[in-house]
Amino acid sequence: MLINHDTRCALDHVVGLLNTAAGGSPDALADVAGLRAYVAAHDISDVRIDALGERDLKAVRELRESFADIFAAPSDRAAAERINALVAAAGTTPQLTDHDGHDWHVHYFAPGASVADHLAADCGMALAFIVVAGERRRLRRCAAPGCGRAFVDLSRNRSRRYCSNRTCGNRLHVAAYRARQRQS
Repeated sequence: MLINHDTRCALDHVVGLLNTAAGGSPDALADVAGLRAYVAAHDISDVRIDALGERDLKAVRELRESFADIFAAPSDRAAAERINALVAAAGTTPQLTDHDGHDWHVHYFAPGASVADHLAADCGMALAFIVVAGERRRLRRCAAPGCGRAFVDLSRNRSRRYCSNRTCGNRLHVAAYRARQRQS
């Protein structure tokens, strides 16, 4: 599956946002400082970090729940309905841009949009492209017990099961090996 740079970045934003409250860790969006850290870490364009406040925090936390609902949707139709509502509410305004040395690409958020509307529009469209491509099953949660972190399975055969093979995958494989050794 070919995913362009902008769609990949938007999907990374979705996963990053979902993972601010996953894996049994404390909520990384517990306060405005956490929201500012998230926006800075993900280098979200056209958002003034110093202007983010409590209203933005509340809206982004609600958006995170909307993304979780899309990941958990029981069917493509249900996901599409949720994505359509999300993108419509964000006031999507497609615009061509070539900022910061990047080639021409499309931003779906209106200039001056709030951080929540910005993410809802760009990320909602990225999720829409996944549904249109018939690849919604690539939107996954980690299969490791107690983890639950989100990820997008970009493996060729759609076989990835863990958020990270270095952490969750390796931990489960080592546990299975040790269990086999004890049985021997």
